[in-house]
Amino acid sequence: MTTAGSEPTDAELLRAHADGDRHAFSTLLARHRDRMWAVALRTTTNREDAADALQDACLSAFRSAANFRGDSAVSTWLHRIVVNASLDRLRRRAARPALPLEEVRVDPADPTDQADTLATQLTVREALAALPDDQRAALVLVDIEGLPVDQAAEVLEIPAGTVKSRCARGRARMAVLLGQLRPGRTQPARAPAHRNGSADGRVTSKTEGKTEVAGGGAP
Repeated sequence: MTTAGSEPTDAELLRAHADGDRHAFSTLLARHRDRMWAVALRTTTNREDAADALQDACLSAFRSAANFRGDSAVSTWLHRIVVNASLDRLRRRAARPALPLEEVRVDPADPTDQADTLATQLTVREALAALPDDQRAALVLVDIEGLPVDQAAEVLEIPAGTVKSRCARGRARMAVLLGQLRPGRTQPARAPAHRNGSADGRVTSKTEGKTEVAGGGAP
């Protein structure tokens, strides 16, 4: 229950929208739109497709709000909708031979220091775009968005073990791809085997028990 002077919860806004409040959904969307956009962009790796997927997701959430049962957090529900919309877009563009990369800008005030960062970001995004859709979706949620495996499993509606398996395969594939795409490489790099299932310490790093993909920050 919302008290005087307090902000309504996500669930309260969703219920208010379902009950006919014309402003509740806009308020809810304002809270989550940036993260929804980030998930759509990194899942589709294409700004045009991401924009279409986000629009589809917002429309789907708007129409299906009354069906929300409260079995998960509203944020998880929204993540699930945007991931599904993004994967639908990927299936539609499956015949396309190329995957345009997200635009990355360099700060003109410090171009030298940012040159390596720019190259790394472009390389990581190109490698991410080359992953199978299911592995990319898992990596985006766990390694980039920072969702716990259990919550990512809720979003993707698959077992937690499957999320872990897809992440492990995706990280290993990313290590190989990054070795091939890294500027200055003349020969494809092989990813050394690691007992923990990750590869190439320059590609992934362990931080507080979670593996993070380099250059995976928000745009």
